Amino acid sequence: MPRCDAQRNEQGNGRMKVDVVIIGAGAAGLMCAIAAGQRGRRVLLVDHANKVGKKILMSGGGRCNFTNTGTTPANYLSANPHFAKSALARYTPWDFIALVEKHRIAYHEKELGQLFCDDSSKQIVRMLLDECAAAGVTLEASCGVQRVRKTPEGFGIATARGEVHAESLVVASGGLSIPSMGASGFGYELARQFGHNVLPTRAGLVPLTLSGKHQEHYRDLAGVALPMVETRLGRQSFRAGLLFTHRGLSGPAILQISSYWQPGDDLRIDLLPDQDVGEWLIDQRTARPAAELKTVLGDALPKRLAQRLCEQWFDSRPMRQYREAELAQIGSRLKAWPITASGSEGYRTAEVTLGGVDTDGLSSGTMQSKRVPGLYFIGEVVDVTGWLGGYNFQWAWASGQAAGGVA
Repeated sequence: MPRCDAQRNEQGNGRMKVDVVIIGAGAAGLMCAIAAGQRGRRVLLVDHANKVGKKILMSGGGRCNFTNTGTTPANYLSANPHFAKSALARYTPWDFIALVEKHRIAYHEKELGQLFCDDSSKQIVRMLLDECAAAGVTLEASCGVQRVRKTPEGFGIATARGEVHAESLVVASGGLSIPSMGASGFGYELARQFGHNVLPTRAGLVPLTLSGKHQEHYRDLAGVALPMVETRLGRQSFRAGLLFTHRGLSGPAILQISSYWQPGDDLRIDLLPDQDVGEWLIDQRTARPAAELKTVLGDALPKRLAQRLCEQWFDSRPMRQYREAELAQIGSRLKAWPITASGSEGYRTAEVTLGGVDTDGLSSGTMQSKRVPGLYFIGEVVDVTGWLGGYNFQWAWASGQAAGGVA
């Protein structure tokens, strides 16, 4: 990644002065840098990683699910469910799509409004870097920040390449998810330093784990997948695929519900969401009286799973030996399979971090601190977390634009 050296000012001693320093060159930081640079602000974007946009590059299987056309505030979790409304309304998926089309990046809709690059997520990173260059943004990769202090003119930021002075400071350092890519709690530490409340964090959009007998029952089904189930937790539900792993359950339906799950919660899974299973089994008893239950279920579910469920719950007998009430009961169990998860895979594999900088201390219109003028928090570091499917990128674009428009 080429690096541009920011212009040193007359202070010398390795110091430089800019208008805006942005910490974190992920999706939110890059978008904020573009918006601020386009306003004529002198912008320095710093990141401790050796490559910018790492989460963009890995997302969507390398094709970047860069937004979702169905984005609404209801697709986000936050202690203040209204906080995201302003930014999302002012920078919509269609605004980002227009940028993608301006750069002639081919894309397609996979499902449920999820938009992916036809080719590679590298195109999105290249687009953002090109926009940064056009806006005169200075980028310093492999440049960690050691400390930040408030000054009469704004902020003094000590970096690996010297001290920087800026009127505005934007924290876009992300959350704790995927520490192997450099994630850290630096943004939360800065927030606390300046008097902001940080809500408890936990892993979101993450596989769930099983333990004890629950794990023993299903671990040898690792790799077995169902194309469509419905996960339910209280009033929240998601329809998507499910995957058995060596340690528990994954797949989009599990990742989605994981953001709502807490230890001890009653999680249920409808294994056949588009079917009245009880009625279907009763019909099968008439049509195939000699067939065993595990054989019949194996026509609707993966055969290994059908056999395991029969071993665990049901006595697999020829269908003619079941009474209607028994088949109805079996159907009800398959429509509400109880899962007792013991935990999650944690930040190691989580796509996002729930919780973070309390929105009560931020302006919803600008992302600026209500406590410290000139200080902004955007993206994942803030207590706004989207569903799976492009929503978190849209929050990054929108919150970045909101701060970049005024910082």
